[in-house]
Amino acid sequence: MRCLMKFEWVKLLRSHLPEGKGLMGMWARLASRAAFRKGSAVYCGHINEVEPGAWAGGTVGLKSILGMKRRDRALQVMQKLSELGFISYSLDCKTKKLSYTILDWVVKCSGKECMDGNIYTTERYGFLCLPRTITNRLVEHKYIFEEADAWLDLWCHTVSEDPDDAFSFLSPCIRFGRDRSFLSLETLGRRWHWEKTKVWRFFKKYSETFSLYRLPGSYGCLVFNRLYPSNETASLPSQTEVETLFRQITGAGKTCGGVNAESRKKRKQADAIRVSFCGNIKRAYISLCRHCKNCNYDCKSNYISPKKELLTGRSRGP
Repeated sequence: MRCLMKFEWVKLLRSHLPEGKGLMGMWARLASRAAFRKGSAVYCGHINEVEPGAWAGGTVGLKSILGMKRRDRALQVMQKLSELGFISYSLDCKTKKLSYTILDWVVKCSGKECMDGNIYTTERYGFLCLPRTITNRLVEHKYIFEEADAWLDLWCHTVSEDPDDAFSFLSPCIRFGRDRSFLSLETLGRRWHWEKTKVWRFFKKYSETFSLYRLPGSYGCLVFNRLYPSNETASLPSQTEVETLFRQITGAGKTCGGVNAESRKKRKQADAIRVSFCGNIKRAYISLCRHCKNCNYDCKSNYISPKKELLTGRSRGP
């Protein structure tokens, strides 16, 4: 499956929702249980009319979707998602009926619309279409990411077989922006408000989903998505294949240290230019304080008494 950077949405398998804690993990759970078409839904004997991207039920069903035991914690999550503009929800205190709507629901997709059958999908079956820029809202609000937020952030920026990205033909890779796929742990740390060591631990923990490849020199790294759906079974490239393609793109030297060697050479040349050379120093001036025995002027430029004169080129014995 081709997934270009110009596409406004990406596919997220319902069987591989974001792992760990975080708001976007809760959002993915809510979106995976929302209706995919308009119709009538039955909940505890009550019939509710729902639109695509909506769900209607009660607080017990909401706790089951979010995987929480406490009602107040589930409502706090709903309120936070509502404040950030991800969902809208309503709760009837008398009937205890709760309904929510996914505001970022992708209505137009490449597949055919299902006009009959269930309106809710089977759990862990099928996939979601979500906007590629959905996690940018957290960045704009300077939100401190959690594991599920970072997981979905990487997934939303996955590209496959994009003509503007040669690495995406090796395997689906992560790409922020339209320039290049090169990343660094520091860049991701600034985006997620994490330390570099925490970013590294994240990739070690979720290495079965996101594979990290180091690039030669100071170009950073590449991240490949191992679970992204495609027409063929995705196989990860080797480190040699990545480095070979990298040198073909950047024109770097044959060795991995070619880029670093050239940068060190230029740095030495710049250091040599900054050095200032001058002739022989003929006279030395010493500024002393009043507590020295041989001073002529104190720190306030007050005259004390002349004692000795220090000239270069003249050596005096004891």
